[in-house]
Amino acid sequence: MTYDVVLTTAAARPTAVVKAETTWQEFPRLWKPMLDQVWACLNAHGITSGCRNVMLYLDATPRVEVGVELATPGPLSGDVVASALPAGPVATTVHRGPYVGLAAAHEAVVAWCSLRRLRLAGPRWEVYGPHHADPDQVVTEVFHLLDHGEP
Repeated sequence: MTYDVVLTTAAARPTAVVKAETTWQEFPRLWKPMLDQVWACLNAHGITSGCRNVMLYLDATPRVEVGVELATPGPLSGDVVASALPAGPVATTVHRGPYVGLAAAHEAVVAWCSLRRLRLAGPRWEVYGPHHADPDQVVTEVFHLLDHGEP
């Protein structure tokens, strides 16, 4: 797949998330229960749809936040807390198709930035959806925050 990477400025977007510090080996087992906690919290307060899933990777540890975009603040409970996707200059692309190929989108953004000598700040995130039953129709936005001072 070919990726069209663009430079833009991201606005902070409020989220409801579960936070964790984990390992890359452990993360594949953790993200689904983390996301399920967020949706259980939202469902308990009458929110059953309309929130796109997000995964924010704050660093390479990784420290992660898994949850949803939450346009309207609401009551949160348990491990579910309010947060936000970062604001600032980003390099971004769109991945279309099954999640198994999502790493290629991140690699395309990193390569594009390297070619242009743009420094990555570290945080990166994915915004999923809306959900589609056909994996070939799935759309995921990929963002990499750039160091301050970059265009």
